Amino acid sequence: MKKTAVILAISVLAVVSLLHGWISASAPGGKKADERSVFIEKVVDGDSVEAVVRGSRVQIRLIGIDAPELGQRPWGKKAKKYLEDVIAASGWEVGIEYDVEKSDKYGRVLAYLRTRDGKLVNEELVRAGLAVIFTFPPNVKYADRFRTAQIIARENKAGIWGKGGLRQLPSDYRKEHPRE
Repeated sequence: MKKTAVILAISVLAVVSLLHGWISASAPGGKKADERSVFIEKVVDGDSVEAVVRGSRVQIRLIGIDAPELGQRPWGKKAKKYLEDVIAASGWEVGIEYDVEKSDKYGRVLAYLRTRDGKLVNEELVRAGLAVIFTFPPNVKYADRFRTAQIIARENKAGIWGKGGLRQLPSDYRKEHPRE
C-alpha cells in the first residue's frame, strides 16, 4: 500500500512540475511578465512594436515621439534598427508605463517603454536623433524631457539633424503617403 502511495505522489509531482514548466514556457522567453513589463515580439517601425500584454498580443505606439516612416530612407530603417537594438539589449522584455489616454484611434496601446536599466526608450530615440517630439495632450508626462532630448540631438547634429538628415517630418510624409 505504501509503495502505491509513493508512486502516486511522485506521479502527481511530475505532472505538476511538467504543467508549471509548460505554463512558464508559454510566455516569450519562458518568463512570466508582471503588470509593469511586456515581452516585445516584433519591432514594427521606429515608434511602434508588437508585444504580449497580460497574455494578449497588442500593438504599442510609443508616446510623445514620431520616428521616420520606413519609406523615408534611410532614416526609417535606422530608427527601426535602433529600437530593435535597444529592446534586444533588454532581452526583449521592457517596462511599460501609461499616461492619461491608454489607446489611440487605431486601437494601439499608447505607452512609454523602459529598458531593464531604467532608460526611457522613447527619449533615447529622440536623443539619438532618430525621432522627433510628437506631443498630444493629455499624454504629456515626459514632454519636457523629450524637448530637452531633441535640443541636445539637434545641437549634436545626431541622426536626422546631421548632414543628409531627414527632409520631411514623419507627420508630413504620412499626409503625402497615406496608408490604404
